[in-house]
Amino acid sequence: MEMMKDILTDTGMDVLKMLPYLFAAFVLIEALERYSGTYAKRVLLKVGKAGPAVGALLGCIPQCGFSVMAANLYAGGIISVGTLLSVFIATSDEAVLIMLGNPDAIAEVWPLIAAKIVIAVLAGYLTDLFLAKWISAPKETGNLCREWGDHNEEKGILRSAWDHTARIFVFLLLFTGVLNLAAEVFGMERLSAFLLGDTIFQPVIAAVIGLIPNCAASVILTQLYLGGAITFASVAAGLSTGAGAGLAVLCRVNQDKRENLKVIFTLFGFGAAAGLIL
Repeated sequence: MEMMKDILTDTGMDVLKMLPYLFAAFVLIEALERYSGTYAKRVLLKVGKAGPAVGALLGCIPQCGFSVMAANLYAGGIISVGTLLSVFIATSDEAVLIMLGNPDAIAEVWPLIAAKIVIAVLAGYLTDLFLAKWISAPKETGNLCREWGDHNEEKGILRSAWDHTARIFVFLLLFTGVLNLAAEVFGMERLSAFLLGDTIFQPVIAAVIGLIPNCAASVILTQLYLGGAITFASVAAGLSTGAGAGLAVLCRVNQDKRENLKVIFTLFGFGAAAGLIL
């Protein structure tokens, strides 16, 4: 009973101290989404062969709006599959915000972002050069969908930011509690071994988890990494395959299901390969 009390107390304190940082970050991200979305779309429409590089830079901004936008633009035949994948790989969903919300983990953010940008750029250009004909089917240019995720213009910036913060807070509270309980019962070393730590299979498992089209995947991977259960290579692999809502939107708006599977398979391949190399 005393152990559970300590776990609940530690979990609550760990997550509560992130709350103001998360809220501040989401306020900034909401403002960015509302006032720069049209500009970002115009940029993606005009980048041409620079698409993978530009897509990687846009994708590394910590929100999934760009991955949703890229899925729509790709389905409409506006951007290349390499640009799509570069945005997907660079996207970190809530992972960066969680790290920024944890003062002890801020130093971990920049190596992760840098690694994901490099992976995204390389994967994007390799895809356009060697895999585009295998993946992409002909499309009717301009057939765009207007699905932009859960962003709601009718809500104010503060209300939307609070909704995002509350959702992530619940995920963090639940998963941090489970992780603390597992660490207390089994020990972090045994937990890491269970997740195939120090083997080539851990990045592959992380890459599979990352494919879950929900912010829960990025929360799980980030907390496992910050808790020492998985390696930097594994969290990079998992967050490289984690495209936020982008994959779900792609499967919804792009009618060619075989093409969607090829995109997912290629995304997984690059993410897992990056984890194995790192």
